[in-house]
Amino acid sequence: MARFLKAKKEAIGLSPYELRFLGEQKLDFVKLRLINYSEDQLEERELASISEIKDFQSEDAVSWVNIDGLHDTGVLEELIAELQIDKLVVADVLDTHRRPKLQEYENCLYVSVKMLQFDDDEDQITSENLVLVFNNNLLISFQERVGDVFNPIRERLRKNKKRIRSSNADYLAFALLDVVIDNYLHIISRLGEKIEDLDDELIEKPSSDSLVKINTYKVEISYLRKIIKPCREMIQNLCRLDSELIDESIQVHLDELRHNIEQANEAVDNYREILSDQLNIFHTTVAYKLNDVLKMLTIFSVIFIPITFIAGVYGTNFENIPELHYKYSYFIMWGIIIITVLIMLWYFKRKKWL
Repeated sequence: MARFLKAKKEAIGLSPYELRFLGEQKLDFVKLRLINYSEDQLEERELASISEIKDFQSEDAVSWVNIDGLHDTGVLEELIAELQIDKLVVADVLDTHRRPKLQEYENCLYVSVKMLQFDDDEDQITSENLVLVFNNNLLISFQERVGDVFNPIRERLRKNKKRIRSSNADYLAFALLDVVIDNYLHIISRLGEKIEDLDDELIEKPSSDSLVKINTYKVEISYLRKIIKPCREMIQNLCRLDSELIDESIQVHLDELRHNIEQANEAVDNYREILSDQLNIFHTTVAYKLNDVLKMLTIFSVIFIPITFIAGVYGTNFENIPELHYKYSYFIMWGIIIITVLIMLWYFKRKKWL
């Protein structure tokens, strides 16, 4: 399945307001989870329906609603009705193949990024679309499947870390994006270790497996680049955004976010260059070893030229060859051959061809 561009035929001609899921269904049922928190209290629960969100919301607490599974448009239509979410927001959520995006709406901010996982055994990166929609005291995160990188944030909430528990939903959004980008750096680091380990292998014992690894890593680095480049643009736009939904105190944290995504972007570019250099090293090393083989074959061929000449002369059918009737002709011939070979070997050694 193509990972670099997933254009769905069903999306052609769709109205921007039409709610249709464009992606791969990864869950049988939609799962709703709610965390309500303030400085003084924290409440976690699973919800049966969107309508329950309002029952547990309060003005002095922040509500984090996490929705796993995006295939059920009925649930998202209920979200529009219950929480007055713009229909365009939900239509964007349903298209899981969109680039990372930042959009300000009348009553909320929309942020989408790709959440990554790395399979060490297959050396392959997989991604899922993550959307954050938030206002002052409500943040809704949309994921394609159960399982994410947000457990550190949940633990910070449970342990009553003052900064996150006393802030609005904008700080929670920053914290979630920060974990996503830190995970980018972690995956780049793991892939980078494998790439750097190739250097010694390419010089000491290059093989067809080395070439397969280089091509595999080039594909994964290109895939990372495809995800990180637009994410970098989105973070830059977020840092420049002048919105009432983002407190000025968050700006320093957004700058840190921008620094991290720049670091990830630079690392991807660096490893991309390293892989290109490794491919050149592979071809150069293989060509050098081939030249060594050809050089040895050429040397042996040159050594046998005078031997072949001598054998050819004395192997003719002429009767009047004086040396043939001499008692020691055979031994003299071998002496000439051995001396010739030794002289040639000495010459090749002197020229450092051996």
